[in-house]
Amino acid sequence: MSHRRALAGMIVVTLLWSIAGVVTRFLDSAQSFEVTFWRSLFTAIPLGAYYAVAHGRQTPRLLMAGGKALWISGLMWSVMFTCFMVAITLTTVANVLVTMSVAPLFTALLARFMLGHPVKPRTWLAIVVAGAGIAWMYGANVSADSRHLMGTLVALGVPIAGAINWNILQRSGQSVDLVPALLIGALISSAVTLPLSMPFQATAHDIGLLAMLGLFQLAIPCALSVRLARFLPAPEISLLALLEIVFGIAWAWLGANEQPAPQVLTGGALVLGTLALNEAWGLRRRA
Repeated sequence: MSHRRALAGMIVVTLLWSIAGVVTRFLDSAQSFEVTFWRSLFTAIPLGAYYAVAHGRQTPRLLMAGGKALWISGLMWSVMFTCFMVAITLTTVANVLVTMSVAPLFTALLARFMLGHPVKPRTWLAIVVAGAGIAWMYGANVSADSRHLMGTLVALGVPIAGAINWNILQRSGQSVDLVPALLIGALISSAVTLPLSMPFQATAHDIGLLAMLGLFQLAIPCALSVRLARFLPAPEISLLALLEIVFGIAWAWLGANEQPAPQVLTGGALVLGTLALNEAWGLRRRA
């Protein structure tokens, strides 16, 4: 695959990832854990079908033979799936997406303690500046509505679980296939949130929207990103992933009239600008 085609593919992937926030704003009655349950279930079904077609009767054996790293990765994905959807129901799309965007910084910081990797001075600077941007974002919102604070704390589970995920995989030294890890994560997430979702309140309209998210916002783009990651360097993928935040905020603003507060736009621009410069510098050094 050419670099240009892989680049275009990753842009499409970020577009698909970014639709979750705006779609959830059109749900009728499904809330919190039920939203998570249905999306995770409809993510597991196509991923399970894909893996079964690809490997047939060998599927259970391959999953069991994946080792500890595969199952820890699956557990971390389940945390990310659950925290993201719960946070989206508690606070604004912009708050959740900008909070999630600090995942590369958390990963670098955790690698310092788990793997002994030194944290570069530019990354330390990015951590400080991004932290200041997030503090500015939430300073007014927290005092105005405690739900924003709760949503932020839940959303922090996504970059923390992501950082643990990638560091565990690197520490194990194993090459873990992301598709079964995602499948395990979706199954765990749906199993854990099922009893918390009772009694079901989702309408047929809600289930249809959440099924669309499971297939088009998670299963398909995640499977595509696995293939595309082979043709793009890590800093470039991190840069492209920031487009999800931009697209997601724009969808919620234009599609659901969820206009971010001025401090969110200012703090978010500071966070994203810092991350973009940090990753661009890493890409330049790699080149």
